Amino acid sequence: MSNSAMFDEDFYAWANEQAGLLRAGKVSEADIGHIAEEIESMGRAEKRALVNRLKVLLLHLLKWQVQPGGRRNRCEANLARETFPASCPWTFEQMSDRDYWPVPD
Repeated sequence: MSNSAMFDEDFYAWANEQAGLLRAGKVSEADIGHIAEEIESMGRAEKRALVNRLKVLLLHLLKWQVQPGGRRNRCEANLARETFPASCPWTFEQMSDRDYWPVPD
């Protein structure tokens, strides 16, 4: 079965075969076009996941700051958009610091 046919019909087998070819140094036999496509696809997926997790982190930090009394309950607050700042009030370093907690307004 050709690389392209295997890619379309059995991705797992294709991926294992390509990994084996690359490990064996048989680059000329590898399906370079599809390998490059898959690496790019993985990069996009990882970026989307990171962006989504950062959004969730920001939402939690904002809720922590504007709703200090509601920190323990899990219900969603119906807060007006004006309650929140127009731009991010924290640096990336603050947001990624495990010990950082926003101070209530």
